Amino acid sequence: MRQNISGSSPWEAKVGYSRAVRVGNMVQVAGTTATREGRVVGVGDAYLQTKVALEIIRGALEEAGARLEDVVRTRMFVTDITRWEEVGRAHGEVFGDIRPAATMVQVAALIDPQHLVEIEAEAILT
Repeated sequence: MRQNISGSSPWEAKVGYSRAVRVGNMVQVAGTTATREGRVVGVGDAYLQTKVALEIIRGALEEAGARLEDVVRTRMFVTDITRWEEVGRAHGEVFGDIRPAATMVQVAALIDPQHLVEIEAEAILT
C-alpha cells in the first residue's frame, strides 16, 4: 500500500511530487524548506529555516503515522557550508537523542534564492 502525503509547497503540483510517501513501514520525506503558505520563513536565518523545515517534516511524518524517533537518515543541503553550526544546532535540538545517520552538503543554489537549507528525511516504523 502507498500513501502520498501532500504539503503546502507551491512546487509540489508543478514538479509532481509529494511532501512524503509511505510504503509499508518506510516513510520518505522530500526535500523540505522553510516555506509556509508560499513564503520563505526566516529569510537570512539558517537556524530558523532549519527549525521550520524540521517542523514541516515532523508534520508530514505524523500524517504518515510516523514519529521523529522513527527517522533513520536525514540529508541537509545548505547554500553556505560556513553556516553549518547554525543548521547543525537546530538539527541537534530535534535529533540529539535520536541520532539518525545524517549528511550535510553545500549546494550551488536551492529553488528560491532566499532558501538557505533544504532537508530530506527517511523513517522506518518498527
